[in-house]
Amino acid sequence: MSTTMPKVAEITRKWYIIDAADKPLGRTAAKAAMILRGKHKPDFAPHVDCGDHVIIINAEKAILTGKKLEQKVYYHHSGWIGGLKEKKYRLLMQENPEKAMMLAVKGMIPDTVIGRTALTRCRVYRGAEHKHAAQKPQAWTL
Repeated sequence: MSTTMPKVAEITRKWYIIDAADKPLGRTAAKAAMILRGKHKPDFAPHVDCGDHVIIINAEKAILTGKKLEQKVYYHHSGWIGGLKEKKYRLLMQENPEKAMMLAVKGMIPDTVIGRTALTRCRVYRGAEHKHAAQKPQAWTL
């Protein structure tokens, strides 16, 4: 019996919705990254982009365990001398929880062409409403 290799034309992409309310941010991001890469499918291959679409709702209600809310810091650099900027996760979760969730998912996706393409299929929303009802997303339970 030979191993079947998935082909790009044969891949069917489904839509899944993940509710992040009262769930740890990292665990939610890990499940989203797994779905985006397609690792939940039996015909997964690392060299083929066979993942599905993910909608994460209630990002503002995701929790950070331990002292991460006070101690964890998001750093980014402008590219100029002295351009290192930092923001505590307490502020980041208050101002832009969608970005915090997207950064967590991005950290769990490989930094390759396939990974960047997979990240475009991730949509994060602050509240419970989203605009993808026409795609008929299925609920993904953690």
